[in-house]
Amino acid sequence: MSRIDVLRSDVSLDEPTLIEGLPGVGLVGKLATDHLAETFGMAHYANVHCEGLPPVATYAGGEHDLSSPVRLYADPSRDLLALRSDVPVSPVAALEFAECLGEWAAGSEVTPIYLSGIGREREDAEPPALYGVGTGGASDELDAVEVQPPTESGLVSGPTGALLSHAVRTGEHAICLIVEATPQFPDPEAAARLLDAGIGPLLDVEIPVGELTEHAAEIRQAKRRLAEQMRNAEETSSQARPLGMYQ
Repeated sequence: MSRIDVLRSDVSLDEPTLIEGLPGVGLVGKLATDHLAETFGMAHYANVHCEGLPPVATYAGGEHDLSSPVRLYADPSRDLLALRSDVPVSPVAALEFAECLGEWAAGSEVTPIYLSGIGREREDAEPPALYGVGTGGASDELDAVEVQPPTESGLVSGPTGALLSHAVRTGEHAICLIVEATPQFPDPEAAARLLDAGIGPLLDVEIPVGELTEHAAEIRQAKRRLAEQMRNAEETSSQARPLGMYQ
């Protein structure tokens, strides 16, 4: 049975913003939300039990406790939620997952910010381009923080695409930030760009990103195995793609 199992009744939220961090191109969403949760000391708020998610339990090094692979973390002082996932969501489960999470978000007055990478090679000194799209009046918010629209037509696929499709169908307010990311490897610099130029301005908070950029090599090595799994199962990967690929 699909449900969001809230663990912390002592955490009070008032129309929070949700940052989604499903694994995808460059692992940009996962890197960004993991960094956000750790930097702000966010509390493990809820477990996500949606139909179709892998029936597995995860554990952390140095800890005895098992947990759900998809979890919500909360920062009540900033009215903020972060969705952290240790597993990809399969294509056959994406729609059910989107319905489960999307309906909960709407019922809980949660405003989602979805994250996606678009595979692009770039020079080392070149900052990754950042774009924003959305529905339900998101354009005004993106314009206010000077996040530009994409320069070419495209689509967002994978579970993030399913979540955005749900928002379009239901007319719910949702934003998606799209950042250029190296498709072959975890891309901490692209994740830092999401936080520094997109999420931070939208939330009107300062997010330190030095840990991501200064330790990029170590982060790439630590996350290499998950990135390889995502490349081997491209359909499960949340990513933005130019529409020309399908014409």
